[in-house]
Amino acid sequence: MKIAIHSRAFAPNKQPFIKEIFRELERRKAVLLLSEDFQKHLQNSGIEIVHQGVFRKFLHPKEADLMLSLGGDGTFLESVMLARDSGIPILGINLGRLGFLATLNIGHLQRGLDAVMNNEFGVEERTLIRLTTDRAIFGKNSFGLNEFTITKRDIASMIVVHTYINGEYLNSYWADGLIVSTPTGSTGYCLSAGGPVVMPHSQNFVIAPISPHNLNVRPLVVSDDSVITFETEGRTDTFLVSLDSRSRIVTSGIQLEVRKCEFPTKMVRLPNENFLKTLRLKVNWGLDSRN
Repeated sequence: MKIAIHSRAFAPNKQPFIKEIFRELERRKAVLLLSEDFQKHLQNSGIEIVHQGVFRKFLHPKEADLMLSLGGDGTFLESVMLARDSGIPILGINLGRLGFLATLNIGHLQRGLDAVMNNEFGVEERTLIRLTTDRAIFGKNSFGLNEFTITKRDIASMIVVHTYINGEYLNSYWADGLIVSTPTGSTGYCLSAGGPVVMPHSQNFVIAPISPHNLNVRPLVVSDDSVITFETEGRTDTFLVSLDSRSRIVTSGIQLEVRKCEFPTKMVRLPNENFLKTLRLKVNWGLDSRN
């Protein structure tokens, strides 16, 4: 099996886990392809790994059968950018803390890799959100797995986000910002802003204000075939636009439009794992002594 691997820079205390992962992959005779950044991190750490190649920027279809993301959820989001529209499924091995997207814990590494090498796993398609602007602020990576956000900068005053759905006026949000979340992102930033948890295959987006000044607005669930556009104003001329963990400073007057991306990302689902189980284990959903 051809396996692409990506990781961020890792702390020295993570090196034993990295080495263990590669030992297990070598034992299973996997053909390895490393991201350019990961290869540099390995070299800087003095770790020598036998691999068959390096890929830059993003993966091409059929370049790998599967991609491993080594780290936490931030690393997984970077891996989504690298996989792009290749159709290559991603498995996250959690070397971080929460690991909601990176579901395979290092303690279950052997069992997880056995399932992978024996093709005993499922693949879930997850919706991405696409940002279209009149200025190329994110280049070719103008999409995200979790959410799109518009926020004020630093200690600036709140902003006003005039929002439209399919050309029809929805509302003017007086707030610190606004989130448009995918179902996958509903357990992230959107949840902390008071949004609902949405099942991964629900065909919806959630529009959630961040610290709204008017209390008669609440998160709104809309169909993911909606086209959502924004006009933003405030006391300052600049504000932040983000896709997942990537942010750019933009000026008032920029045209912003989000919609469902034309391609999904694919996530590996190992045996005996599902979204509801992850929800209970990772965020203690429904935790109650009576249960």
